[in-house]
Amino acid sequence: MANKINVLKGTKDILPQDIEMWHFVEENALKVFSSFGVKEIRTPIIESTDLFQRGVGETTDIVNKEMYTFEKSERSITLRPENTAGVVRSYIENGMHRLPAPVKLWYKGPMFRYERPQAGRQRQFHQVGVEMFGVAQPAADAEIILMAENFLKSIGLDELDVEINSLGCPKCRAQFKENLKNVIRPYLNDLCEDCQSRFEKNPLRLLDCKVPTCQEIFAKPEIQEVITSNFLCEECTQHYEQLKNYLNELNVKYSENKHLVRGLDYYTRTVFEIKSNNLGSQNAVCGGGRYDNLVEELGGESTPAIGFAMGMERLISLLKEKEPSKIDGFVVSNNTTEALKLAQELRLQGFNIEIDLSNKKFTKQLEKASKVANFALILGEDEINNNKVSVKNLVTGEQVTVDKGNIRQSLMV
Repeated sequence: MANKINVLKGTKDILPQDIEMWHFVEENALKVFSSFGVKEIRTPIIESTDLFQRGVGETTDIVNKEMYTFEKSERSITLRPENTAGVVRSYIENGMHRLPAPVKLWYKGPMFRYERPQAGRQRQFHQVGVEMFGVAQPAADAEIILMAENFLKSIGLDELDVEINSLGCPKCRAQFKENLKNVIRPYLNDLCEDCQSRFEKNPLRLLDCKVPTCQEIFAKPEIQEVITSNFLCEECTQHYEQLKNYLNELNVKYSENKHLVRGLDYYTRTVFEIKSNNLGSQNAVCGGGRYDNLVEELGGESTPAIGFAMGMERLISLLKEKEPSKIDGFVVSNNTTEALKLAQELRLQGFNIEIDLSNKKFTKQLEKASKVANFALILGEDEINNNKVSVKNLVTGEQVTVDKGNIRQSLMV
């Protein structure tokens, strides 16, 4: 016997008994996002490595540590670790800036990051997300947050906390970065290796560190004074205040979190997370924000943009298990030809029908039917000779014999 080959570490099969949950999430995404006028886009899972180095940021953990990158025909190619950069690339390449603004796009699909597998996080994982291009006003921020909340509620997640913050624009953020570096510099040698690396390249990312010793340092009063200071310019302040006004009018409950910076370099102004009270420390189910400079940085025209993404594995882990759905009918017969013909007629009418392909005994077929179907469609010798079918309701036990042409009405009960 040959050696067994197992699934790669950090990847999982999505089995038939689990797939209905995935369909449920995906169908609700289509329904909710479509209600906001958002159209689906599907981009390749492989992209030029340069797209993520420029788009996600060379100082991020994703680019530094977590990308699956390989050389092919003297080109560096990467399995996508996230999809915002890919959607922006498609937006530019396909001339979508010529479409009436806003251009609203949503996606679903697998992403890839080489990191330690843990609960709700795998090396191949799936995300669903939305990107909106062409609107600089804070109404777009409010709609994006509302859309994310509507979707989460549509799949049954009600205990949600929305956290928001503003990172300002590059102009007003520059002074904040300097102030932050000045107050943290005396403790630089006590920070973790990642924070020491981020200190010069991207000091805002320091606030995203989860290492307890670093968190203790950042909790010091003089550092907190800088973190909680209002460094926003007048324009960014107005944008942020108007966003909060919109959220209040929409009855979106939120809190402000000055430590919220998100893990990617491209964010400007609004960033947000939505957290579920049903998870432990890793409780964020949605993250997003505004990235007004990314389109231009990737070679397009200056275009304001905002979006969010959610991990589907984490969402599904929070949902209540559903009973597997049953097919409409199971044909019970020892005449395989007639069973095949009846099943095909009903499938063409829109019903989900199975038959026993092994021609087992009637009792075995009925036993199988009771497990997988709502109705047993019995085709015995008498039924075949009289062009009839006995329809047994496998929930109530009621059984009727009808003409073959009248089965549809019996299955609609």
